[in-house]
Amino acid sequence: MKNIHKLLIANRGEIAIRIARAAKELGIQTVGIYSKEDVGTLHRQKMDESYLIGDRLGPIEAYLDIEGIIDLAKKTGADAIHPGYGFLSESEELAKRCQEEGIIFVGPEVKHLQMFGNKTYARRTAIDAGLQVIPGSD
Repeated sequence: MKNIHKLLIANRGEIAIRIARAAKELGIQTVGIYSKEDVGTLHRQKMDESYLIGDRLGPIEAYLDIEGIIDLAKKTGADAIHPGYGFLSESEELAKRCQEEGIIFVGPEVKHLQMFGNKTYARRTAIDAGLQVIPGSD
């Protein structure tokens, strides 16, 4: 696996602070994002670099702006993106876009996001693998 030198943290608040702390302990530079509503938040100050994302979007949409996040990673030279937890951590689209752009997605591989993003398919995969599942409807 390729070493990470600069990590864009695509999340906010305490989770972003924790990811940044871990990255710094590993000698990895950090890039943070913030919405216009979060201009004064602590997570912004804990990053080596911090950038406004989605200046014309609401706070939720700004943090979910996959193309804006990819574009910022490329502009800042980030070679990896950590989505934190929540919607982006389960985003097959973000993982695919990272793969297409040669950026490391810190999370499950695209094939696993596809597999487990659909609960019916995930259940069938577990059964096919011989795992016990809780009885339920098919």
